[in-house]
Amino acid sequence: MTVAIKNISGQLPAFWERNVIFFANMHSIFYDNIVGLNRLKQQIRGVNTYGGRLIPIINLLFKGDNNLLILETAPDQTLLRYFQEDLELSLPNIAVLSHSVYDSLLNQGDKLIHDEISPTLTMIHQHNASWIDGFVSDNVLINLAKALNKPTISSLEGSKRGNNKFLLHNTLSEKGFPVFDTIPAASPDDVATCIATLRKKGYKKAVVKAQIGASGVGMTGLSTNSGNINHIPEHFFFEGPCMVQGWLDETVKNVRHMGSPSIQLFLDDNTVSLYDITEQILNSDSVHEGNLSPPPYFSKEDWVFEELFRQAAAASIWLHEQGYRGTASVDFLVVEHGGNVEVRVCEINARITGATYPSVIARHFLPHDAWLMRNVRFARPLKDTSLLKMLDQAGYLFHPDMQEGILPINFNLSKDGSVQKGQFLCLAKSLDGCLSILKQIESILPISWHYDRD
Repeated sequence: MTVAIKNISGQLPAFWERNVIFFANMHSIFYDNIVGLNRLKQQIRGVNTYGGRLIPIINLLFKGDNNLLILETAPDQTLLRYFQEDLELSLPNIAVLSHSVYDSLLNQGDKLIHDEISPTLTMIHQHNASWIDGFVSDNVLINLAKALNKPTISSLEGSKRGNNKFLLHNTLSEKGFPVFDTIPAASPDDVATCIATLRKKGYKKAVVKAQIGASGVGMTGLSTNSGNINHIPEHFFFEGPCMVQGWLDETVKNVRHMGSPSIQLFLDDNTVSLYDITEQILNSDSVHEGNLSPPPYFSKEDWVFEELFRQAAAASIWLHEQGYRGTASVDFLVVEHGGNVEVRVCEINARITGATYPSVIARHFLPHDAWLMRNVRFARPLKDTSLLKMLDQAGYLFHPDMQEGILPINFNLSKDGSVQKGQFLCLAKSLDGCLSILKQIESILPISWHYDRD
């Protein structure tokens, strides 16, 4: 099949003309790797709240008029009113199904769905949407789709292979694209030999990557000069050999780190649309903390811009061939090496990613302008109504008739329903304008806060 590539940077593609039952199965992003999932839950509080980020975008991604979003926990009602009444967004129907109940449907989905043992399962069974989708297409989702006699947007194989970093690396290497120096390690005992090889090549640092990982889980950095190579957990090898890669930064002679951009993708059956170019905001462990657009260190006229889209097109064609359909992102590293700029693909994330929802919302309201999304954790929890009221009274809460402002996307709530953490999208004509808004917000809110990981 020949796939058409559309470069429409700064504007939204024609998303699905379909309706969907969408499962926010965030706990499934490691598929069957339960140890990897447990590590994620240890590192990130409130994983079950992440599905709330989907609420404002599901009806933009699926343009049918009858979508059902299945969350792992109840959404914030104040944000729902803001989306619907102030932003005038169309919202999906929403139901709640805990991850434990979702998992129980793996081997008895047909029985539980048709027996309708809970209001949510009744709603799912009786809903007339034509398609099934989720963060990932795991075994549970595939079995549910069979029980409901509905097709999935992506196959299990397409979803899982599409998120496999090792498969993508091998493909790009075979096609002659620039890739990271990579040595496969079949077991934890092999890692030390791989590190020694990279040390001889001049690397001071290395990174060990599992084939499938997310949010920093399945990835760890190591010094090549250390006599003690930390034991790599067995869950890194769940899908097969790990990648041990040379780390490119200022510790390598004549290398200067420039940035970590991403290209946002949408894949339908016949077309791949490359619709936004963003920059990842990463912490010292290279874990995602936010995104912005456009990246500040190159312009559309630069070679870097063209090279990013050239490599993204190749990676997205590969992704399409795996059978994946939907939104995705290709992440890159850009460095200056010996006076020349080099671009390398790091990975593809074949799902609604941490950059998908801010990008879709930003491009919906203000195409071609700048945006900045940060995860903010408050020193003490705030009431959701108080938070929105303070932003609104100060003139910063975004409304559709504004050219700049701050748009809360999702709240991570405490047990009493207060906001512990949130994802906040700044919209403005320029990146400086977005940064200025964030600085002003610091002086408006009555408590301190800090940026947090995704």
